[in-house]
Amino acid sequence: MLITAIEPRRKAMSALYIDGEFVMNLDTQTLIENRFDVGREIDDEDLHEIIKLSNERRAKEKALWLISYRDHSKKELSDKIRRTCDDESANKAVERMEELGLVNDENYARRYAQQLLFSKHMAPKGAVHALVQKGIDRELANDIIEEIPVDIDESIRTVIDKKYRNINDEKIKRRAVAALQRLGYRWDEIKNILEEYTEEDYI
Repeated sequence: MLITAIEPRRKAMSALYIDGEFVMNLDTQTLIENRFDVGREIDDEDLHEIIKLSNERRAKEKALWLISYRDHSKKELSDKIRRTCDDESANKAVERMEELGLVNDENYARRYAQQLLFSKHMAPKGAVHALVQKGIDRELANDIIEEIPVDIDESIRTVIDKKYRNINDEKIKRRAVAALQRLGYRWDEIKNILEEYTEEDYI
């Protein structure tokens, strides 16, 4: 097989043509580093190798781009990279980010837990669920949440005061209860605080 053309494309990619036919877009830098030049003879093994190397480079670049914006758990980062490349390349990219200390599930979980508990005012139970959804091991998530002192009553009051000030209105009360339950609070915890806002019995 003969490389008959290499044409630049967007986002640092180049179109590879073999025997006069377009094959695929590959990472330009990978082509240069591996001397994939017009006029070079290649075989199937060479082509498969350059595809693999191109995918791995693109996956690493995607990983670096994503973590430059914010922290990610390993699972979250891997899932996002997989949208544009194969599983093996995604896994290698995440492993490399972990080796470089750019991805650390425990550190990520500790920072995210603070946000969940004190910015989003989630219940500890809800925060654990949210961490697990991000790919954090459930035991680690539980341990981290248990280490953080949280005033459940005050968190519920904060949610009500911020978003549901007219809590005596029946529709607003129902919305508040539903929202608090989505945040992981139990009905008995919610009921105790609701009774501070009204003398009615909501059993």
